[in-house]
Amino acid sequence: MMRFTEAEKAHWMKEAIKEARKAELLGEVPIGAVIVHENKVIGRGHNLRETSRDATTHAEMIAIQAANHHLKNWRLEGCQLFVTLEPCAMCSGAIVLSRIEEVYYGPKDLKGGTAGTLMNLLEDDRLNHQAYVEPGVMEEECRELLVSFFKELRRKKKEAKLKQTCTCQVNHTPSD
Repeated sequence: MMRFTEAEKAHWMKEAIKEARKAELLGEVPIGAVIVHENKVIGRGHNLRETSRDATTHAEMIAIQAANHHLKNWRLEGCQLFVTLEPCAMCSGAIVLSRIEEVYYGPKDLKGGTAGTLMNLLEDDRLNHQAYVEPGVMEEECRELLVSFFKELRRKKKEAKLKQTCTCQVNHTPSD
């Protein structure tokens, strides 16, 4: 196991944040992930569910596929995952199956997190593989990405609804 210093964890999480910002530019929920092996990034991913219309294109899944391709192996032993939000059940399953050794994430996902919040698939000793899990890495920075994204999304929806209401009122002709 590698175990990073605080400065190293911040360095790698900043790389994951760069990926999250790519998702945000596409109008996707800003979640990003990187996989590190021997102190270099071998897999990157950002959320693409809306763009791809594919429920499996989470940041972690894309990063895992890229790392598998890089190593030419489905096993990601000796690898660490940095992700800007706690992994969901699908991603936690893929993390276990790919043998990632360490997972570092920003804030907890209160509605879908399975790396300690709703359950902890990654450290469940009933499974054939477990990963070291560390939550709260650059938690505030990662949370702010999500908070500002959803705040802006709600603002845009409210604005569109208001615009639609105004258009209807202007086009409405009272009947005699």
